[in-house]
Amino acid sequence: MNDYEHFCPFIVPRNFRLLDELERGEKGIGDGTVSYGMEDADDIYMRSWTGTIIGPHNSVHEGRIYQLKLFCDKDYPAKPPTVRFHSRIHMTCVNPDTGVVEPKKFSTLANWHIESTMEHILTQLKKEMAAPYNRKLAQPPEGTFF
Repeated sequence: MNDYEHFCPFIVPRNFRLLDELERGEKGIGDGTVSYGMEDADDIYMRSWTGTIIGPHNSVHEGRIYQLKLFCDKDYPAKPPTVRFHSRIHMTCVNPDTGVVEPKKFSTLANWHIESTMEHILTQLKKEMAAPYNRKLAQPPEGTFF
């Protein structure tokens, strides 16, 4: 790292960052069990996003398809998006009445840093589904929504 990079770190403009995330989300992530994209292609501010997680194997979530909403305010990526499950789910980090992923109960949001991404949020939520404290929780009927 040269002196200029040390004293003047380059920060990617918000929309460039979101365009990059959109491209990654459309290509598919890893094994294809997590994906995301814009909710409204006409939203020039790129605020509203949808995500999908296919539940992990060997858990009560196996084979279920969960839909989520992510909202990237004007401060994203400096601040995390709000994340809400649209599909009903029982998890320790999800408000049972609203489906909102509670930042204080989900370390990815609680420890947010500017390099974090929506992809990271979704993959970590999938890992949370497989965690011992979530993998066997009784779930609402499939196909029900908040």
